[in-house]
Amino acid sequence: MKQPDNMCRIYNLISNNMGKRVLVRENHGRNRYDISEGIISEMHPHVFCVTREGDIPASAKQISYSYTDVLIKDVELVF
Repeated sequence: MKQPDNMCRIYNLISNNMGKRVLVRENHGRNRYDISEGIISEMHPHVFCVTREGDIPASAKQISYSYTDVLIKDVELVF
């Protein structure tokens, strides 16, 4: 199945910013948002991973998002 052009553009945008700092804004519905900062650490065919840094260096947390989340604007990225 062919992916839409927008999906390929999102994949390329994230690929070009691999290893760079990014601001992530997650929409949890009903005007609830979670804003965090991290580094794009991994990319896979359907998901990408962002490593969030905590107050304690050993408490880094890795969270994965799908490219579809970015396409439907459940996750917004600011590079």
